[in-house]
Amino acid sequence: MKILVPVKRVVDYNVKIRVKADGSGVELANIKMSMNPFDEIAVEEALRLKEAGKASEVIAVSIGPVKTDETIRTALAMGADRGIWVKTEEAGIEPLTVAKLLKAIIAAEGPSLVILGKQAIDDDCNQTGQMLAALLGWPQATFASKIVVGEGTVDVTREIDGGLQTLRLALPAVLTTDLRLNEPRYASLPNIMKAKKKPIEEKSAAELGVDVAPRLEILSTSEPSGRTGGIKLASAAELVAHLKTAGVL
Repeated sequence: MKILVPVKRVVDYNVKIRVKADGSGVELANIKMSMNPFDEIAVEEALRLKEAGKASEVIAVSIGPVKTDETIRTALAMGADRGIWVKTEEAGIEPLTVAKLLKAIIAAEGPSLVILGKQAIDDDCNQTGQMLAALLGWPQATFASKIVVGEGTVDVTREIDGGLQTLRLALPAVLTTDLRLNEPRYASLPNIMKAKKKPIEEKSAAELGVDVAPRLEILSTSEPSGRTGGIKLASAAELVAHLKTAGVL
């Protein structure tokens, strides 16, 4: 069984985001980039399934401009077998376009399972997995906190309001990962060196027959307003009065 894992290059979660002076977007120049944390969880789960004998190959896929291959190399250093890089001129390809590109790759590769991070930390869209499942006509389970692969099926436990829900899906299927699924491994130095020799196949959107022209227009980007200073209250009665004024009580 092949497992396909899409990975996205995003601004590192430790970096303080800065908005461009003209409000056209987020500053990316000279900024540390890394793999989307939810995608790291997806890669880790795919590797665990392979180590358990449930999968024969793990393929990492990423879409983006120059240096996107660095994110694929990270997945290869973790243990993925090979990579596919869909080269584009710009970063931030829209979720529907990403889903269409992934559909074309899936048609060529024929994986039985696609595992994605539930969302990217740069746009927080939480759309690609659902759109991909719809385009493929495959069953899907989102926000997975446990995955058990059986004979032609996969059982997925997911958190819902008030408890846990376990779904059984027929393969092939699309899954998205939650934070509680696993703890991603660190790539060791020997594996980082080995990753440099693993193959990364390069493709273009035109080759896959997908138009990457944006359908959405970003009108402006702005930083959130700063927090105002707090006040000290002399008594609980004064606190209650302020809460009533604010409409909380």
